[in-house]
Amino acid sequence: MAGAIYPDLDGKVVVVTGGGSGIGEAIVRRFAGQGSRVGFIDIQREPSEALVRDVAGPGPLHFEHADLTDTEALRAAIERIRSALGPVDVLVNNAAHDQRHDTLTVTPEYWDDRIAVNLKHQFFAAQAVLPDMMARKGGSIINFGSTSWMIGQGGMAAYTAAKSAVLGLTRSLARDFGPYNIRVNAIAPGWIMTQRQIDLWLTPESEKELMNRQCLKRKLVPDDIARATLFFASEEAGACTNQQYVVDGGWV
Repeated sequence: MAGAIYPDLDGKVVVVTGGGSGIGEAIVRRFAGQGSRVGFIDIQREPSEALVRDVAGPGPLHFEHADLTDTEALRAAIERIRSALGPVDVLVNNAAHDQRHDTLTVTPEYWDDRIAVNLKHQFFAAQAVLPDMMARKGGSIINFGSTSWMIGQGGMAAYTAAKSAVLGLTRSLARDFGPYNIRVNAIAPGWIMTQRQIDLWLTPESEKELMNRQCLKRKLVPDDIARATLFFASEEAGACTNQQYVVDGGWV
């Protein structure tokens, strides 16, 4: 796999949420290629197990099946990864779900579920790994936001609310844990052509709008996000924290 090599990522213990498919899969593959010790959590068992069989990196790859909206299950999954691979050096809070919804029919229960799947688990995953990073006086947390709220996208108010809150979470954690040399940044992807996005939303009309809006006249793919993720996890980004980086081909 072509791309930059970050020697400091060799042997680092990396946890990726939602790592079984889409952007998360690309991130898992990239870290594995760096020689990192990668653990990932996903609710989808079959594609995740297939990924483990397919990836042949120099470091170990460990999958934990869990529903990230269940905080105790999330904590237990991270503890099992720690037991298998060692204290956590890098956390990538990738998991999310951009289900569309009608504001007038949203119930309190649905709202809470959307916040849980798109925001809440990021806080509790960070809480679970921060003691490891504090003990080592270093670490990197990368939270995934979205450009959807920046461009004023409608049709999923709970999702855009949660994703805008990721920036506040990121900045607060960066401030509180900077004295321990823990860097916390956010990545805000634009419209990335995962298989799910292609199957559900890509039409000739939406593709035309995409090409009109982006400065770069090409479709963005999961590996575009994975490459940026590796940079922020590495010591090449050693002075970068408390920031949000947009990877959207120049739409915003």
